[in-house]
Amino acid sequence: MDFKELTGLISGLLWSKALIFLCLATGVYFSVILKFPQLRLIKDMVKHLIGGDNSEKGVSSFQGFAMALGGRVGIGNIAGVATAIYYGGPGAIFWMWVIAFIGASSAYIESALAQAWKEEIAGEYRGGPAYYIEKGLKSRPFAIAFALAVIIACGFTGPGVQAFNIADSFKNAFGIEPVITGIFVALLFGFVIFGGIKRIAKFAEFAVPFMAIGYILVSLIIVVINIKKVPAMFSLIFSSAFNLNATFGAIFGSAIMWGVKRGCYSNEAGQGTGAQAAATAGVSHPAKQGLVQAFSVYIDTLFVCTATAIMILSTGKYNVVNPAGGFIVENLPGVGVGVGFTQEAINTLIPGYGSKFVAIALFFFAFTTLLSFAVYTESNIAYIFRHNENYKTIAKVVKFILVVMTFFGSIRSSEVAWNLADIGVGLMAWLNLIAILLLTKPGIATLKDYEEQKKMGLDPVFIPERCGIKNADIWHDIAKKHYPVQLKRLNNIIEKSGVKLDNIDFRS
Repeated sequence: MDFKELTGLISGLLWSKALIFLCLATGVYFSVILKFPQLRLIKDMVKHLIGGDNSEKGVSSFQGFAMALGGRVGIGNIAGVATAIYYGGPGAIFWMWVIAFIGASSAYIESALAQAWKEEIAGEYRGGPAYYIEKGLKSRPFAIAFALAVIIACGFTGPGVQAFNIADSFKNAFGIEPVITGIFVALLFGFVIFGGIKRIAKFAEFAVPFMAIGYILVSLIIVVINIKKVPAMFSLIFSSAFNLNATFGAIFGSAIMWGVKRGCYSNEAGQGTGAQAAATAGVSHPAKQGLVQAFSVYIDTLFVCTATAIMILSTGKYNVVNPAGGFIVENLPGVGVGVGFTQEAINTLIPGYGSKFVAIALFFFAFTTLLSFAVYTESNIAYIFRHNENYKTIAKVVKFILVVMTFFGSIRSSEVAWNLADIGVGLMAWLNLIAILLLTKPGIATLKDYEEQKKMGLDPVFIPERCGIKNADIWHDIAKKHYPVQLKRLNNIIEKSGVKLDNIDFRS
């Protein structure tokens, strides 16, 4: 067995049905135990989207949202949706919606924990699973394992995979040689990431809404053109999802499995990625960014993935494979699974421009994912070397490596690199899902404290001791410096109730 086969085997084991079931079970567990905040608190999600402080150490709440969404919205929103339809039929889309709804609660927990145990490193807020694993579970080896998985997936293999997709799509659509695209992408990538977290956040703040809104608008135009087919399209999705459609009855199980699988891979809820972007935001309470990140899961799947599905299904530009051989539906003879379905759907709107539109969409989707990878990688390099006096130099070297890997990835695809990236992401998911389940108590406490303060008529401010959370002393300084008014109001209520928290001076 060579290295390619070995990495492929390990990747397959990590991304087995067991991981899919764990993602699903974790989402259901947190949804129930938190009393479905993804429904109860949706107004708060939207409200906090534009809140937070763009301070010298942190980014705004919206910028944290944009960076995480940039990581969630990627190639899978185009090719992944097509793959789900190809193997699971139209019903797979419904199960993608289900996993997004359920997964939002997991996204809340991991993001709130990342905020609660974030740190200031080299003048910037950093955090994520490695940080809350060490501080919450008191296990540095466990935390190091997660950090190394991120560095493998997002640092040394992920950039090349994303860059290759950009370069390959531009060659097919515009005839531009990969080396030219590679140079352009690497230089732009380097310019943004060497500007630090602030420049990445500002770029994401502009690019992510632009790409998401633009993509959704095109899908809506296609819906309007095919408006008479829309009722039948949704009927097909629901009937196929519940085994009520004879045509797709043979792949009912595949509809569930592929919908859940592609949904998990696309929205990344519970994998720990979005939590690392969440930790960089300056907010008064971890629950605020937790709710914002829960909303980002909705945007990824319920809006962007659905936009792709609508384009494909409303135009009928898809194939569905039969496990027994041949096709159940073959509307596109000779077109393989992947971006080809979306290209053909766009061609019905603008003939001959499907590949060009998809190439541009892939550029934005993949490039913003690249930026998120830079944030994730540096956050974990910071975790490992935060006490090293040469940390800033190490961080610059890592950024340079990221740029180099981006260039080389654009001109050469490697199946081993794809396998290693999948191994890294799979390890991240396993480790983080286990961690957040073990940290259920403090995760729940953040939402309980947030809702209790809201009932008091307060704008919630976080005091770790109120939630029984230790090793989060940075919040004492954050509350006193940035939220003195909220802190004073909370302190007044605490004093009137006669409740005291030992050794904590709440006065600003």
